[in-house]
Amino acid sequence: MSSPSPRLNRRFASFIERQRMFYVATAAAGGRVNMSPKGLDSLRILAPDRIVWLNLTGSGNETAAHLRALNRITLMFCAFEDDPMTLRVYGTARVLHPRDDGWDSLIGLFPVMAGSRQIIDVAIERVESSCGSGVPFFAYKGQRGKSQLLPFYARMSEKKIRDYWDKKNRLSIDDLPTGI
Repeated sequence: MSSPSPRLNRRFASFIERQRMFYVATAAAGGRVNMSPKGLDSLRILAPDRIVWLNLTGSGNETAAHLRALNRITLMFCAFEDDPMTLRVYGTARVLHPRDDGWDSLIGLFPVMAGSRQIIDVAIERVESSCGSGVPFFAYKGQRGKSQLLPFYARMSEKKIRDYWDKKNRLSIDDLPTGI
């Protein structure tokens, strides 16, 4: 591991910007730990100590529930191409819904994507890298979300998406409220 830093330096920010996917990990005080892969054009570095990412509708909503219960988050980025590195970004985060103050000022940073559900605003507290030489090489073929996820939600009306949220995104798998 590298010496920890309280913020992203240029090398780490450049590394993050080149990655095509990242992982998000959260946990409440009890219950299950959740780690989710994220992709598409959904992440922005706003400052050396701040990252935001657009959370799209999915089959669950664990991250939002966990952040409401215990405000901590880890983002992990792995090099699957080029030089090896694994980078972890630790911090706290707030969840913004379309109804919340701050949503309008951030949503314009992202392309319009069907199923946009929340923006996660991460305050970075610690950044660490490790060698990542155990991570295999993978050949990038494209974003599955462009051909599968986004069209699925694009076919739904706003009412159908809200009904889907009511059914699948209102509570976590541990019955914690998500705030949706």
